[in-house]
This record gives sequence, structure tokens and C-alpha cells, in this order.
Amino acid sequence: MTEVRKRPTVAIVGAGAAGTLTAVQLCETATRRRTPLDLVLVDPAPEAGRGTAYATPDPRHRLNVPAGGMSCYPDDPGHFTRWLCRHGEPTVRGADFATRYRYGAYLADTLAQAVVRSHGTVAVRRLRTRAESCTGTPRGPVELHLADGGLLTADSAVLATGPAAPTAAWAPPTLRASPRFINSPWKSGALDAVREDTADVLLVGTGLTAVDLALTLDRSERTIHAVSRSGLLPQPHALGPAGAMEAPSWPRDLTLSGLRRTVYRHISRSVRTHGDWRPALDSLRPHTARLWHSLTPEERGEFLGAEGALWNTHRHRMAPTTAESLTRARTARRFQIHTGAITDVVESGDQLVVTLSNGRTVRAGWVIDCTGPGQRLEDPLWRGLFESGTAVPGPLGMGAATRDGRLLDAQGRCVRTLFTLGAPRRGELWETTAIPEIRVQAAALARQLLAPPARRARRRPVDGLGLPLSTHAEAATAYRNGLDRVLKVRAGAEDAFARAVALDPGFALGHAALALLGHECGAAVDVPRALADAQRSAHERADERERSFVDVITRRVQSNDGDRALIHHLDTHPGDALALATAVPTIAFSGVTDLDDDYALRLVERTSPAYDGHWFHTSLLAFLRQEQGRLHEAGELAHRALAVEPASGHAVHALAHVHYESGAHEAGRDWLDRWVSGQGRGAVHRAHFSWHIALHELALDDPAAVRRRWFAQLAPGRVTGVRALVDSGSLLWRARLSGNWQGELPTSDVLDSVTCEVLERPATAFTALHAAVALTAAGDLPALRRLRDHAAGADPVQREVIAPLCDAFTALVEDRFHEAAHGLDALLPVLGKVGGSAAQREVVEETLLYALVSAGRCDAARRLLDARLDRKPAPRDRRMLAGLPG
Repeated sequence: MTEVRKRPTVAIVGAGAAGTLTAVQLCETATRRRTPLDLVLVDPAPEAGRGTAYATPDPRHRLNVPAGGMSCYPDDPGHFTRWLCRHGEPTVRGADFATRYRYGAYLADTLAQAVVRSHGTVAVRRLRTRAESCTGTPRGPVELHLADGGLLTADSAVLATGPAAPTAAWAPPTLRASPRFINSPWKSGALDAVREDTADVLLVGTGLTAVDLALTLDRSERTIHAVSRSGLLPQPHALGPAGAMEAPSWPRDLTLSGLRRTVYRHISRSVRTHGDWRPALDSLRPHTARLWHSLTPEERGEFLGAEGALWNTHRHRMAPTTAESLTRARTARRFQIHTGAITDVVESGDQLVVTLSNGRTVRAGWVIDCTGPGQRLEDPLWRGLFESGTAVPGPLGMGAATRDGRLLDAQGRCVRTLFTLGAPRRGELWETTAIPEIRVQAAALARQLLAPPARRARRRPVDGLGLPLSTHAEAATAYRNGLDRVLKVRAGAEDAFARAVALDPGFALGHAALALLGHECGAAVDVPRALADAQRSAHERADERERSFVDVITRRVQSNDGDRALIHHLDTHPGDALALATAVPTIAFSGVTDLDDDYALRLVERTSPAYDGHWFHTSLLAFLRQEQGRLHEAGELAHRALAVEPASGHAVHALAHVHYESGAHEAGRDWLDRWVSGQGRGAVHRAHFSWHIALHELALDDPAAVRRRWFAQLAPGRVTGVRALVDSGSLLWRARLSGNWQGELPTSDVLDSVTCEVLERPATAFTALHAAVALTAAGDLPALRRLRDHAAGADPVQREVIAPLCDAFTALVEDRFHEAAHGLDALLPVLGKVGGSAAQREVVEETLLYALVSAGRCDAARRLLDARLDRKPAPRDRRMLAGLPG
């Protein structure tokens, strides 16, 4: 009998940032694990994600963490920045500070997308009411009694209630009773009367809440006063990155005094090294919870009293633009800071006369509580839990006592069904109210709340070459379709892999394949997102081969350091065809680039027993044999593969090179033209095959045919993205260099077809080579210099080859032909490191020829043309040789 898995119900009380992040993680984890789930969000707010912090529509209210640190996902830090780029802010960077309202929209949209993706697995309900009490047995279901009279029963509940409400216990009775005292400024309509008035305002507190309200209420005819015991405003973030530091070495027996000495020494080192204290403080962030745990309760209390304000003002900083606005207001005396506490308040007409402990008197039309959250959780839900002993206050009375997110009862036991995160864990963790901490807690809660994926003993489906797949049969069919299209170099692989992960969101290989296509082939894939999904899925459900492949793609994408991991993977799993296609630089992928030139060939030869003459492996071998110059053998292998699989793009590509390198330009042109019109109609790189036909037409010195080919098959619009850069752009430049293109060169169309990121910050040396060619053809010196600067700080191949190549191309554009020829000639021996084929890299040799002729170095140009004609006959080269001065 098949066991029916119970569909659990999880309630999330609170739909602000913490509740939304938890809901996102639950939806995605349940979908990945194929765990049915009923999810109920309980919150009276009209929209999820905003809470108090992100409901303000004032555009002056900025996040106090840069966009690069505000992703919903701990393993995908760029997610928020990419969302902003897709939603009207295409130039945003990770160091920018978005508005709080935009971030609330991001949270709501991310949850909505997670709900859509989880359809069929997770049923989500939203109850627009409050949970007023919680009852139930320690191990039984949770019963939430709602403000509208309803009762919600759940298997477990997450109390994502946010910070404790302010109590205004510090305020004198006269002030608390005054209608001109506002103790909850973020409530809807709370500031309406203040905005309409011009009277002075006193803000009690000088933290981030006071900063936001000072910006909102600033008027030329008004003075805003702010008072706190410390008189300290939050420090601003640095205008630019100041560097990074490792955390210091902590003493074995850490006391508060020892912690003080260690931290202050660390900050001094940071100031000496970076000229800034911020890198030191930021380096402490991953260690804060552990350091807080190491202190005794007495030391924690001493820290809060002595250093709490100093820590908060340096740790929780404001955006630079916010700091600049406050500075202007202070310079104009519209914003004034006072140090002290309120000792007395007297009403005088429509003003409040406030006496401070420093002896000063401030007259204000309004007093606003900006002291921030309270220490204790006082709302009815928490009060009932504390009174029943189901929960107890946390250390120093802050929040609730927890262990790994579970509430602790009066006996110190974990309550199995009740969880919390964010601000209620402040007593346990101290730093727990910012998104970078909350998102980690949300992901951990999702893993705890949901059962691990079921381990099925049934036989697993396999890919097209017999390797097992950790997925179900339907997703495996879609994956095999995608893999088959990759191996044939045919269109549709991206859609097939996308269907595989839609059928099984926990299928690690499907996500990794999408990340690979997006990274190396320019497919319309959110690469960081696909990669994060691959890593999560591999952690939960994958075999050793699949985990190894995910690791290879992760290294390849994130650090351009995946070659050796890829080689190790193939040594262990030689039959992994997608990995082999990735490793061998033919047409689909850039291949291994930091190893010696013959390594790809040795790799194909070494993996041969795993394929037993399979057409895909034979096609790769054909391509590499022609790279060796063994053209006859390469042709035979290509024809053998095509006899089995006429659509094999790798075999066709090998044969195209055989024709070109042997000088069989007419036969190669005609054969390839027929294939492109027939079997090649579905080729994903059809434009590249058209480029090969155009190379034959260039070699045949047929400018009219080249122009027809370009406009019919290679002009942007017919070719898009990186393919337009690699094929269309390089063809234009080669046609110009050989005199086969007269008149204006339409390079602007090529440049417009790719993003600035691809042109000036390419991920691979191969793309960078072609970006440099296109920018040179366009004569765009500023962009060429920016590409050079990027290459100088990128991977070793870009530093060694692309940066000096940009220098040589710059010299060419500036008519410094001797210098250009010298630089290009020096690069020819190392050019193979960029990957691609000899026919593609030949563009540099042809540029060198142009530079030599332009510099008047005809003898050197003649020697180069003789060498080219020795390699393969070409009417174009014979014409150029005959045209050289005697």
C-alpha cells in the first residue's frame, strides 16, 4: 500500500519582511522537495512585505543597507539588484541605496512569484486579521484565536511579529496625555497634522527613525529638534568600497574587557590600512551572535549600558545621500541635536515646553517618539504566551527565549510547534533585525518545518547516454530533449531544460544546465538564480555526479575557475556528455582555457571508451583533429558522425573547418549552404554556419556575396546577442581589412545588439576578444579603454591576452601602426588561450597584416601573406600579395 503523506499546515503570523521571507522560503523549499503544504499568512496589512519599515512612500526614506546586501536569498546576493534593473532602474548597482518603498514592492513581488511557482504543491491563504492568542499542547496542533472571531488550527506556527511596539514609558504623564504627542509615527495618518502645520518639532531619539522623520518633516520655516541620551546620529555609509578585512583572532576565554580590547585594536588596524573604521566593523557581522553568546548576562547588560548607543550608531548606518541632506539641514540650523533626557513637559497654548536634563528648554508644536522598538514583547499574542508559560522572555528581557528559532517554555524545553525569527530573537542573538540575518533564519526555518525529501527506492530514469537522473520520468524526458539539442547544437535546449525544472523544481541538473547556457551561450536565463536553485537542489536531492557537476558550473560562473574542477569531474564521470561538451571548445561552449593547447584532444581521447563510437564523441574528435591539422582524418570522422546523425552540428562545424583550412572554398561554400538550408534550419548557431560560408566568400574575394550574406543571414535582428558580436561583428571587420567592404561599416548595429556589460565587462576571454574587435571596427576608443581596464583586473587570460590586445587595437585606431603591429605580432603565440577556433582567432592575424601594410612594412606583410598561402590557397590573399609595392 502506498503511504499517503499528510499535508501539513503552517501559519505565519505577520506578513512584514520576516513573515514574507519565511513564506518565500517555505514555498520554494516545499516545491523543491515536492512536499504538499498549506500555508496561511495572518496579518491585517493590505499588502504583504511592507510591515512598518517598508510602507513609507516617502522617496527620501532610503534603506540603510546597500542594494547588494538586501536580497531575499542568502545564496543569491544579487537578486534584489537584478529585480531593480528589471523594474525601471537599469543602471542600479549593488552599492546603491534603494528607497524603502521599492524594497517593500520587491518583497511582495518575490513572494507572489514564489507562490506562482509553487502552484500545485503549496496552497497559500491570506487572512486579513490579527492573531490575538495562541493555545495548544506542546506537541499537538497550534490554535490561533483571531481578532475577527475565527479560529485557525495549524501543525506549526511562525511568529514573525517584528519588533516590539514602543511603550513611551520614558515620557512624563503630561506628555503622554497631550494630543500633540505622537508615540507611533508610522501608523497611517499619524503625521498628517504635523505635515499641515509649520510649528517646530521635537524628535525623541536620534536613531534611524528620527533620521527618516527629520527628512519628511523638514521645512524652511521650521526647526526640528532631536534629543537622546547620547546625542549621536547614525554614521553614514562610505561613498565607495573601502576594502575588506578578516575578523580578528578571538581570545580563548572571551570576556567583555577582552572583547573591547580586541575590537578596538582591530578598528585601529582598519584605520591604518584602509583609512576607515567601517571594514573592521563589517568584518564582525558573521561573528556577532557567537560573541554575544560568549558574554555572561551581566556583561551583556554592561555592554548595552556602556556601548549600546555607540555600537548602534556605527553598526546601523544611513545612506550617504541621507547623511548629506541632514548635514544641509544642520548647517542651516533647521535640524538641531540635543544631548539629554526629557525631565518635564508643560503645555503652553498650542506648544509644548519641554525641559531637558541638560537644563535647556525646547518649545515645540509636536513631540514625536522616535526611540524605536521596545525591549519587551507586549502585544496580546506574546503576553498570552508568556502568561501561560508556553514562552518566556529572552535574556535581559529582550524578545523571547529561543533555541534555533524554536520558542523555549518555562521549563526550558523547545516548543515543537512554535517558531520565531527576527526581532523576537534579539535577546538570544543581539543582531537579528536586519534583512541579511533574517533571510538566513527564514531559510533555516523552512528546512526545519518541512520534512526532508523522500528517498525513493525505485529505479531512476537516465539521460540519453544512460547516466541516472535524480528526478521523475516526465522531467527526465524534458532534460533528455534538452541534452540532445545541446549535443546536436540545435535550438530549443533552453526551453527543454526550463520545462524540466518546471516539472521538478528540485532537479539540480536542470537548473545547472540552464545556468550554463545563460553564462556561456547568452541564453535568456537569470544565471545567479538558476545557479542558486541548482545548489539548493543538489544539497537536498542529487547523487555524487550531479553534485560534482553543479560544483563545476558554480566555479565556472562565479570565479572563472572551473576548468580543473571540470577535468576532475570528467576523470570520475567520463560519460557525462554535457560536461564533455562544456570542456571541449568547438561551437557551443568556450571549453577549457587555462590548460595546454592539446589538453582538450587528450580529454576526448581519454573519454572515448565511455562512448563506444557514439556520433557525439566522434563529432568532437573530428573537430579537434582539424585543429591539429589532420584534415583528412577530421573529414572522415565528420562524415562518419553525419552518417549516423545528419543534424550533428559539431560534425558539420568540423567539416566546415576542414574545407576552410584546406582551401576548398568553393566546395565548402556550396556544401555548407545546402546544409544550412536543410538540416541546419534548426541549428542554434545557424548564424555561425552562415559566418563560415561568408569566410569562404571572403577568401574567394567576392565582396558582393559577402554583403548579400551579411544582410540576409548575419545582420543584427537576424542574429542577436553574443552571436552577433562574435560572428557578425568580426565578419564586418575582416571584410573591411581585406577591402571586401566599401563604404560605411554598420558596426553600430552590432554594438546595439549586445549590452554594455557584454561589451565592456565580458565574462570570458573569448567574448572579450570579439568585443575588442567590434569596438575597434567602430573606432570607439573610450569603450575600448574601458574594456582594457576590465581585462586588466579579470581572469589570467584576459590579463595576459585581452588587455595588451586592447592596447594594440587602440594604437591601430590612433594610426600608430608600427606600435599596433608590434603588439599584435607579440600576441599571436598566446592567442590560443582565449579559446575558440583558429579560424576565429585569425582576425587578429588579419589585423596585423593591415597594420603592417599601413606602417609601410611591406616585407613583413609579404612574409605573412606567403605563410598564409602556404597554409591554404585563397584568391583574396593572392590579390593582396600582388598589390604590395615591390
